[in-house]
Amino acid sequence: MMAEQSDCLKLHPKDTVSILTVNANAGATPLGSGVPLEKPVTRGHKIANVDIPEGGEIYKFGQLIGYASRPIRAGEHVHVHNCSFGDHGREYQIGADLEAAKAAIPEVAPRTFMGYRREDGSAGTRNYIAICGTVNCSATVIRKAADIINHSGILENYPNVDGVAAFAHGTGCGMANSGPGFDNLQRVLWGYATHPNTGAALFVGLGCEQMQLARMREIHGEMDESRFFMMTIQENGGTQKSIDMIVDHIKKLLPKVNEAKRVEIPASELKLALQCGGSDGFSGITANPALGVASDLLIGMGGAVVLSETPEIYGAEQLLLRRSASEEVAQKLLTRIKWWEEYTAAAHGSMDNNPSPGNKQGGLTTILEKSLGAVAKAGSTPLADVLEYGEQIREKGLLFMDTPGYDPVSATGQIAGGAQMLVFTTGRGSAFGSKPTPTIKVATNSALFASMPDDMDLNCGDILSGGASIEEKGQEILDYVLAAASGQKTKSEILGLGDNEFVPWQVGAVM
Repeated sequence: MMAEQSDCLKLHPKDTVSILTVNANAGATPLGSGVPLEKPVTRGHKIANVDIPEGGEIYKFGQLIGYASRPIRAGEHVHVHNCSFGDHGREYQIGADLEAAKAAIPEVAPRTFMGYRREDGSAGTRNYIAICGTVNCSATVIRKAADIINHSGILENYPNVDGVAAFAHGTGCGMANSGPGFDNLQRVLWGYATHPNTGAALFVGLGCEQMQLARMREIHGEMDESRFFMMTIQENGGTQKSIDMIVDHIKKLLPKVNEAKRVEIPASELKLALQCGGSDGFSGITANPALGVASDLLIGMGGAVVLSETPEIYGAEQLLLRRSASEEVAQKLLTRIKWWEEYTAAAHGSMDNNPSPGNKQGGLTTILEKSLGAVAKAGSTPLADVLEYGEQIREKGLLFMDTPGYDPVSATGQIAGGAQMLVFTTGRGSAFGSKPTPTIKVATNSALFASMPDDMDLNCGDILSGGASIEEKGQEILDYVLAAASGQKTKSEILGLGDNEFVPWQVGAVM
């Protein structure tokens, strides 16, 4: 619920704070309370609507975001100096909103995009050749080989090939040969190689690492060797010979990969990854709820959307639990929440460590507040399932994937799961991009959109500054997703981002 805009915006009748929509100078009284601000306060930050006693609960979006660490007078700036993290309560009402969530699935006319139909029946939005390093020892080899192809001019002869992407990383050895870390990496490598946006793939290892190619084949089965190829540097005779062999192999692959042609594909086959990074006080008011509308629309067409970043739903998990499709789905989510609490405690950390300095400068104070905005990306439909990191996306509807909050690691898991498109909202600014899945970046405020025009694809700041509705912006996001899925280049693609943002989640000891 959004009240009529003034200098401050109250989002819900229960809220004890409002959001500044303009910058306020020291001495200003944004709510006319007679309590002048001691220091300048930036737009996106919170102002107390009422007097809040020490220890009193602070509400935004109608939800608890923290506790007053000292008495707060109406009209005061509410931020890290007087608002602290605390228990958010665990009286979960699983499935309480499920019927309302089912009713929230919109009836939407079918739409299509122009994509690549793969032999296994999957649908791609891009046509890359992927070189996947199984270990850090092969990182330089695959990067040099990709650079040779991408900068040689040869790709001009193959217009249906989007490029050669080198997926190098910092692990693959010095790790246990079983357990979460190993499982994460092998799911990611296999997921990228078999991704619908990948026309052909090469696995390149050193030869003696833990992440053995032969074992990966055992786990996932035989491969179509016209599309997949494996080699090791040790068997090839060293670094330069391996680079030469990779380049020669790709040159032979290019004519076959270029045979792919775009055809009309139902939008119901899209799997959309949802991300936010560099969030600010407007994220949960403009871009994230607009993306939530787009998510609902795609689900209404029969598609799938994937929310992630478990530490960034902490405190808002009850909103997902209330619309869980089943007790089993709810328990999957609760199991992951508990794991993260234990994981951070073992590292002498706190779940409230998540808001970054940039998040706080943008107006966010606690993880409870940040999470409420993050969950808004997921719209209003039922939570259909909870996935492990990098697990294949097989269900339709709203899904949640367990990932860290760190954007490159989180997005890597979603893409490994099969997401062919990704939408990334940001309020502070982002230079993120991804391959083989295109990233669409959406600004939460008009100032950011104007200051980073080479990076931002869409602006949701006009929800506040231009009178646009959240519903209109949600439709605009969906339209852009379908256009980009059909081949329109996103800003991050034009800039060439995506290779270095491949960061598999490393869990466990480095030995």
